[in-house]
Amino acid sequence: MITIIAAITKDYGLGRGGDMLYHISDDLKRFKALTMGHPLVMGRKTFESFPKGPLPGRRNCVITRNPDYQRDGIEVYDSLDAALGASPDAMVIGGGEIYRQAMPMADRLEITEIDAEVPDADTHFPTIDPAIWHQTEVGEWHTDPRSAVRYRFCSYIRTKINE
Repeated sequence: MITIIAAITKDYGLGRGGDMLYHISDDLKRFKALTMGHPLVMGRKTFESFPKGPLPGRRNCVITRNPDYQRDGIEVYDSLDAALGASPDAMVIGGGEIYRQAMPMADRLEITEIDAEVPDADTHFPTIDPAIWHQTEVGEWHTDPRSAVRYRFCSYIRTKINE
């Protein structure tokens, strides 16, 4: 089972300048709960955005084209296929290019929908096609006390194989 987990705005924005658009405490708690004990598959830039290095309690599988890339506490792969092949039950956590490559292979999406548009976002999530993805859970809207942005948690399963 391949699961993609992301926090996205209404216009599919993910990030700007190498950082997340919003740091929502409940989203970060949900991310930790969903990913704990699972292999995490991510691109190098996503990994390097973690202020404290590898995320504890999870295998950190980093995809990079640089064959000499090494950091303590991570496994390095040269492609998404290689990382997923070595990581059953993987959680794909970004960034934008890794999400784009993983969408045709994913079985499940765990999405935090952020009720905002960010026109200057420089990283975007692929469109969630309702002909392929069925929304199985839709949470209530909440408001983040720090940023005042509304958000909700949604789950999707694949209903159609890409052709």
